[in-house]
Amino acid sequence: MTANLLDYDLEGLAAFCERLGEKRFRATQLFRWIHQKGAVEFDEMSDLAKSLREKLKTAAHVQALPVLSQHISADGTIKWLFDVGGGNAIETVFIPEDDRGTLCISSQAGCAVACRFCSTGHQGFSRNLTVAEIVAQLWFAEHFLRKHLKQSERVISNVVMMGMGEPMQNYSALVPSLRVMLDDHAYGLSRRRVTVSTSGVVPMIDRLGSDCPVALAVSLHAPNDVLRDDLVPLNRKYPIAELLEACKRYLTVAPRDFITFEYCMLDGVNDTPAHAAELVKLVHPVAGERAWSKFNLIPFNPFPASGLLRSSQSAVLAFSKILSDAGIVTTVRKTRGDDIDAACGQLAGDVRDRTNIQARISKRRTIIITPENELTPKGREDIVND
Repeated sequence: MTANLLDYDLEGLAAFCERLGEKRFRATQLFRWIHQKGAVEFDEMSDLAKSLREKLKTAAHVQALPVLSQHISADGTIKWLFDVGGGNAIETVFIPEDDRGTLCISSQAGCAVACRFCSTGHQGFSRNLTVAEIVAQLWFAEHFLRKHLKQSERVISNVVMMGMGEPMQNYSALVPSLRVMLDDHAYGLSRRRVTVSTSGVVPMIDRLGSDCPVALAVSLHAPNDVLRDDLVPLNRKYPIAELLEACKRYLTVAPRDFITFEYCMLDGVNDTPAHAAELVKLVHPVAGERAWSKFNLIPFNPFPASGLLRSSQSAVLAFSKILSDAGIVTTVRKTRGDDIDAACGQLAGDVRDRTNIQARISKRRTIIITPENELTPKGREDIVND
C-alpha cells in the first residue's frame, strides 16, 4: 500500500522523504504543494525533481475523503457528509461570517462520551479518525471554497475541533493534525484561532498544554457534579474540581488569557438563576486572581431522541445577566445552520455503533429539580424518553 501524504505533519513528511533518499527541503516543497495549493497529482509539482516525482508515484498518494452529500443553509453555512469507510460517515461544517470563516471538524466516527443533549452521542461510537481523515476535512473545505468563491487567498481562518467526537480521546491523531493546521508551510493558522473542545479529559488537557497549546474550550453544561454526572457522564471520572484545576494549569501556556466554557441551555434542567449563581461561585476569581473564564451559552438544538427542550430566550438572557453582572464575559451563541442540522450538537453522520449506546442511555440515572431547587437523582424513571 502507498502512503497517504495527508497523514503526515511536516516532521513526518520529512522522515518519509528521508526514507526515499531525499533531503528535508523536498518535504517542505511537497507540503506546500499539498496543503497550500491543493495538488493531488505529483506531475503538477513542477519544482520537485523528476526523479522524486517518479518515486512518489509508486510510494505515495494524496487522497481526500469521498463526499456523500453537501447541504447549504439559508445563512450560508455548508455541511458536508464524508465517507470514512466501514459504513461510517462523518460531518464537517463551514460557517461564514463577515470577519472570519470557521470550519468545524470531526475527530471520531461517533463519540463514546454520550452526552445527553448531543445527537452524535446518541449515535454511539465506531472508531477514531486517522490524521489523514482529520486533515482531509480542512484540505477539502479550503480548496473547494477557494474554487467556489474564486479566491486565491485563504478562506478558512478559524478551525474548531467541535464536530463529531471527543478530540482528546483521539490524542495521537489530534496533535499531528493540529501541527499541520498551524504550520506556515500548510495553512498557517494562528494558535488563537484553532480551538480544541473537550468534555473534560483532564490528563489530555495537561498533555496538550505541553505538546501543542491552542485555544481550549470546555463543555461544562452544569455547575455541580450531581447534574453534570447525568448530562456529561465523563464527569464521573473527572469531576468539576479536577477539571477546573486542569484548566487553570492550561492557562499558563494557552495562547489566550481565558478558557471558554460551553454551556448548552436546557429548559428546566440547567438554566435557572440558582444554576447561574453556582457557576459564578465556581469560576469567580479569588482575591488577587485575574478573570480567567468566558462563557458561551448555547441554545439547545432539539432532536427527537433527546427528549430535551431549548431554554426560552428570557431564561437565557436572565442567566447571561447573572454571569455578566458578576464580571464574567458571557456570550450567547448565534444558532447557525439549524435548517440543515448543522448547528451545535446536531452533527450525527452515520455511525456503526460498537458501544451499545441506546441500552446505556436507557439505564442512565436522570436528574430533576425539586421545588426547593435542589438536584436529586430520580432513579430509572426517566424524565425524558431516552
